[in-house]
Amino acid sequence: MATSERIIVGLSGGVDSAVAALRLLQTGHRVEGLFMKNWEDDDADGHCAAEDDYAMAREVAATLEIPLHKANFAEDYRQRVFAHFLHEYRAGRTPNPDILCNREIKFRAFLEQAQALGADAIATGHYARAWHGPDHSELRLAEDANKDQTYFLHALDQAQLRPARFPLGDLPKERVRELAYEHGLPNHARKDSTGICFIGERPFREFLARYLEGSEGDICTPDGRVVARHHGLMFYTLGQRQGLGIGGVEGAADAPWYVVDKDLAGNRLIVAQNSAHPLLMSPELTTEPVHWIHRFPADGETLQARLRHRQPLQDCRVYPEADGRARVVFEQPQRAATPGQSIVFYRDGTCLGGGVIATRHTLSADTPVAAGA
Repeated sequence: MATSERIIVGLSGGVDSAVAALRLLQTGHRVEGLFMKNWEDDDADGHCAAEDDYAMAREVAATLEIPLHKANFAEDYRQRVFAHFLHEYRAGRTPNPDILCNREIKFRAFLEQAQALGADAIATGHYARAWHGPDHSELRLAEDANKDQTYFLHALDQAQLRPARFPLGDLPKERVRELAYEHGLPNHARKDSTGICFIGERPFREFLARYLEGSEGDICTPDGRVVARHHGLMFYTLGQRQGLGIGGVEGAADAPWYVVDKDLAGNRLIVAQNSAHPLLMSPELTTEPVHWIHRFPADGETLQARLRHRQPLQDCRVYPEADGRARVVFEQPQRAATPGQSIVFYRDGTCLGGGVIATRHTLSADTPVAAGA
């Protein structure tokens, strides 16, 4: 990291971005904050969580004695992220808007705004590391494997990664809170935000139902036995156990039910009482065109991958195709490889990039139920 850069930090009101700003100040950089408002809707009771976040960001900036800018990216968010989010759910897939939010808002709209304000670089409170060489930059795993967020950052390109700084990449979360407390930051004990980037912790089904109308249908076993009704396939995801509404089923064991597939053509949700049912397990999958951060791997190269945040890295072989897609073959079958979600690739601790899962091959390839979710 160059000395005395002018760095604008995305101050969210959370402890991570606050400590990111603190660490940059400690290493001699000229630091400013920028608060991003990405969503306009209030909660049902009329309370706007963004106002609480902004108030805390102001307190943090005052404590650190740095300027704080504010930008409203809500329209960008609706056009670049939310519209795609709804489109994917309508198509029966399960998208990850946090990945698109990072690519289109936090490292594009925010980056452009920061550069317009004269910044040399931007910083966030993500748990990741960036390495900057003479001709390219790399995204690397954070020291704290449990907090690593490279999964959500894999879609960044060189122009976005080059000016990016991740001051928390070498710290465990516990140390971040200790630093916040030691330096009197007002949010040192503030609860971490969870949930989808713009939804937060509100009930997901109720939120989605405001924008999409579900079509009820049958919940069936793989052999076609109807066991309940669903509220719309969009409200369910592969591997889901909670919220299925399946009561006691005659002749079935008293055991949990899991979503193992979606039959889009028949509007049926397929369930089974086996968390590792063959319909849930995928020895291989194919992707949409893969985004490679620096260069793509050799045909059949052994890499590591994860299909969801915090999943332990899985060994796989990757076969890039001429159209940019890839076929991925796993050493061990993977559970709930969900179309619409992303698979992210790694080599020796470096995040190489990733792509959206297009189709999955299951251990029940001969089952007459459609394999796509």
